[in-house]
Amino acid sequence: QLVESGGGLVQAGGSLRLSCAASSSIFSISDLGWYRQAPGKQRDLVAAISTGGSTHYATSVKGRFTISRDNAKNTAYLQMNSLKPEDTAVYYCAADRSLRAVLRGEAEYWGQGTQVTVSA
Repeated sequence: QLVESGGGLVQAGGSLRLSCAASSSIFSISDLGWYRQAPGKQRDLVAAISTGGSTHYATSVKGRFTISRDNAKNTAYLQMNSLKPEDTAVYYCAADRSLRAVLRGEAEYWGQGTQVTVSA
C-alpha cells in the first residue's frame, strides 16, 4: 500500500527526489518516514514527517535532505541534495498512525524499497 519511486544512479554531489505514494485511507491519518538500508547494515531512519508537518532528520542528512508531504496527492517526498557515496542504500517508505512507531522503525506499513546508488 506504499509504493516508492525515484531511485537511481547519480554522481556524488548530485540530487534525487524519492516519492512514496499511498492509498488515501492510509496517508491522511499517518505519520510518515523514510528509512535506508545499505548492504550488510541495519535499516536506519533518514527522516520523518508528522500529519501536522513537523519533521525529524538523521544527523547525517540534515541540511542535505528534505522530507515533505502532499496531502492532496497522498504522496510523500524525500528531496536529496549533495549526495555522497555513503548515501547509497535501498530507501524505504514507512507509515503509521503513531509518529513514535515510525521513529522507532515499528511502522505498520512499509514499501518495497527503491535503490539509490551514488558513485564517487
